[in-house]
Amino acid sequence: MRPDTPADHIAEAERLLRTATQYPEDDEPLLLQAAAHLELAGDRERASSLYDRLLASGADNPLLVKALQAANLWEYGHEAEARALITGIRTAAPTDPAPWEIIAETLESHDELEASHDCFTTAITLLLTPGDDDVPYDTQSLLTGRHRVRRMLGRPHDEWDALADKVHTAHATISLDELHDPNRLWSLGSDNPAELRAEIARLRSELGSYRSALSRPFPVAVLHWPEPELTELLTAYPGLTSEYPSHAAHLTDIETSLRDLASTGTANLGIVTSTVPSYEAFAASEQSSPANADLLPQYATTLAARGRALPWPPAKTAPCWCGSGTAYRDCHGVSRT
Repeated sequence: MRPDTPADHIAEAERLLRTATQYPEDDEPLLLQAAAHLELAGDRERASSLYDRLLASGADNPLLVKALQAANLWEYGHEAEARALITGIRTAAPTDPAPWEIIAETLESHDELEASHDCFTTAITLLLTPGDDDVPYDTQSLLTGRHRVRRMLGRPHDEWDALADKVHTAHATISLDELHDPNRLWSLGSDNPAELRAEIARLRSELGSYRSALSRPFPVAVLHWPEPELTELLTAYPGLTSEYPSHAAHLTDIETSLRDLASTGTANLGIVTSTVPSYEAFAASEQSSPANADLLPQYATTLAARGRALPWPPAKTAPCWCGSGTAYRDCHGVSRT
């Protein structure tokens, strides 16, 4: 069940902390998830201690952790420390979009609009190539955030705003100009049902991307079995042949499933690579048999929660997710428009 109350978020944080103890090699994504739930529960001091713990133990992505820590600290009265962290992140100029998004939105939420705009612009200039419309999923929210801040500042559209519009309209019916219109907030006080329905539609369009980096949701992921692993799996558990009639069919099913999910508006999709020993260990932890096909989606979700998912789709010119070494657009992305 989706956590809705502070108690639910505390319970979910405790579950993630237990999982981190069980899988210490993957504790960073699990502790970040736990800290996010603690923040949502209002326990910001405890969340801060988790960020400190990650930084002290040598986090794989320390700038991301510092960005999350800065956002959290500012919310409970430690503005000076938060500003110092933000300054350090901007100086470091990370190539990961997540720290940029978090610090830009932190500044935005505290009415530091000029500084927020500067963060968004610096990040986009660093991470994207002008004229290239193939924007990776994890960078799209930077374009959207910059567009939002520019609307609040009353800035005219530029080439990055045009790209933000293009990316947004590919999966939404409400334009960014309408979505980010500062005056639309007045409609929240309206007693006109049509205006309220329109506002609900706008908010639904906005949900799922706004402040996505803070919550760090793990992707909706599907399993990918490399051919040797799939052969070993089916040799040991032939009953799973109905799930995987052949390796070629398995690869086709992955791409088809992800495209179907994307067509319904599902965002943050990913692929997790499976191994037989890992799957057998997961089945044992669930006190079940690896031959149980019902475990497969649970295994995918667990790997995604442990930070093992690769974002889908890859850039058109990037190597295909299947491991062929061919560019995605010439392999499983060949018919993708």
